[in-house]
Amino acid sequence: MLTDRSTAARPPVDWGTTGSMAPSPALRTGFLRTAGAVAAKDLRVELRSREVVYTMAFFATVIVVVFSFAFVKDQRALIEAVPGVAWAAIVFAGTIGLGRAFDREREGDTMRALLLSPAPRLAVFAGKTVAITALVFAVEVVVLPLCLLFFNVDLGAAVLHLALVLVLGAIGFAVVGTVFAAMLLRIRSRDVLLPVVLYPILVPMIMAGTKATSTILTGATGDAWFWTQFLAAYDAIFIIVALWTFEALVIE
Repeated sequence: MLTDRSTAARPPVDWGTTGSMAPSPALRTGFLRTAGAVAAKDLRVELRSREVVYTMAFFATVIVVVFSFAFVKDQRALIEAVPGVAWAAIVFAGTIGLGRAFDREREGDTMRALLLSPAPRLAVFAGKTVAITALVFAVEVVVLPLCLLFFNVDLGAAVLHLALVLVLGAIGFAVVGTVFAAMLLRIRSRDVLLPVVLYPILVPMIMAGTKATSTILTGATGDAWFWTQFLAAYDAIFIIVALWTFEALVIE
């Protein structure tokens, strides 16, 4: 967590000429440009090293393979186990990716530079969240075909609905995970504390994702859309909460 030493150096916020609290087009453009630059920087670093995404994908693959042999009945893998296995693999692999991605920021002290720069801190949060979302979704792209293969599942047209559920899950995980990973960046025992503070907040998302996946596999379309809407509401709520609290949580 970092001390705010740049408040005096920050330029005043331009709210436009009308006196309203709505941000001006220039401010919105600068916010999006900064968020895009932060996300592009993180993804460019990862494309060069590939250490985080490879570690996440390998760990998720191990989980799926092990559980595909564990949940067996009459010499066949249990399709009912697919939702739990898939979401466990995504969440655990995502946690590894979160920790390693923010370790880079600590080692290079780049997070301090980002937060002390004139760039809007919420734009930094948005950029980091987009990058983490991309990494988690990349793992989901690996996990889903493996689950379909090892558990002999035929989704058919439901694959698009399941893809939507996975995208919503990746966004929710990235939003919550980015806030807590940034908050614990300077804590010595952050690797232990991150799952402790993160998983209780993720329980509703994991529950909704598991239920949505299960109902999609069983063909219960109505229930599946209910849980999909639950995931969307979860994402919306925590995006608002994260935007409201991020700056206060990362500054002492």
